[in-house]
Amino acid sequence: MAYYKTEQYVVFLDSNEAEKHEYACLCGIGAIDLIKCNVGGALDRLESFQEEHQDWIFGYLGYDLKNELEPLQSQNRDLMEFPDLQFFIPETVVEIGVDQVVFHSYEEDPYELQKLFEKIQQQELRSDIKFSAQSPLIATDSKTDYLEKANAFLKHIQRGDIYEANLCTQFYAKEVELNPLKAFADLNASSSPPFAAYARFDNHYIISASPERYLKKTGRQLLSQPIKGTAARSSDPETDRQIKNDLLANQKERSENVMIVDLVRNDLSRIAKKGSVEVSELFGMYTFPQVHHMISSITATLSDQFSGMDAIKATFPMGSMTGAPKISAMKIIEQTESFKRGVYSGAVGYMSPQGDFDFNVVIRTLLYNAEKRVVSLSVGSAITAAAVPESEYEECLVKAAALMKVLVQQGIDFP
Repeated sequence: MAYYKTEQYVVFLDSNEAEKHEYACLCGIGAIDLIKCNVGGALDRLESFQEEHQDWIFGYLGYDLKNELEPLQSQNRDLMEFPDLQFFIPETVVEIGVDQVVFHSYEEDPYELQKLFEKIQQQELRSDIKFSAQSPLIATDSKTDYLEKANAFLKHIQRGDIYEANLCTQFYAKEVELNPLKAFADLNASSSPPFAAYARFDNHYIISASPERYLKKTGRQLLSQPIKGTAARSSDPETDRQIKNDLLANQKERSENVMIVDLVRNDLSRIAKKGSVEVSELFGMYTFPQVHHMISSITATLSDQFSGMDAIKATFPMGSMTGAPKISAMKIIEQTESFKRGVYSGAVGYMSPQGDFDFNVVIRTLLYNAEKRVVSLSVGSAITAAAVPESEYEECLVKAAALMKVLVQQGIDFP
């Protein structure tokens, strides 16, 4: 990645050797053609872009594309100013497997490709970067604000408007100079997530340590793996095992997980062959460096009359970042939260020439607008009838810990 630090369009996806991935790493570099647009026919334009090229495509879907799919709006403050959708056809694609590296390139001279490969091997990521004092990280919501919003969600639940919804909050800093590659290297090393992503779209950077898959398509097979259930780890092995067991047994966390599994099943059933939607894993327990997660897997077979883009339109935004019922939850989220989610709660990934794709859920992510010199991170927690607002706020801080540590390393302090 250091070799391509001056390239304006790059997406690097790292599975950190996780299971159920086609590649250990996948990278798209350079833009032969690109699409950049905001809400208003954006998904249809992406579908036409994909059909026209039938090539590798890398990019992201912003959360607010919801407004194209349902009668919804986004009116909250947008500090980051990312387009709602950006994708590009790369000049070079690098597939990194366990025992081989494959280049796909529009460069036809094998000698030039060999020189390129040798130069990449010689690169090192500098770690001796010095940072001056920068602006402090600011909370969009104070703790009191967050607790008030969580209690507002609980009132909606008590009235029967929703069963569950994901309440998110944002932290940001202005007038900052971030080193995106160093930030990604630090974040990826500390978290080792299965859906890590470094993406640059000119002045817009996505630095993601996501543990969650939104949707994968392989042939006609679909796979979604929502996360609901999180607990901070302990350095004591026995205590850590007990925390994991307690998370699995926690009825509040299990009920959250089941609600979202049902939501995903319902979304997939709109475009799946009858009887093909199945829960292949319920309450799977997965351990990461900072947290334990409860993850379920839902599979389906895409019906013959629907395309991969139809699957995205039927399931986006992902259930784990919205709530149930989905449309009501998204309306209440928009009324209650203090910021435009933008790329956060969206998805980063790729589409192959065969029409397959794999996208993460944009969580545990730093967003950086280099032109505006603004960096942000957002975190959230699911609110159900059994939620304790104080505990939900603490869960948000647990999820933000690794991101905040990376910013501290780059000279951004906390007031």
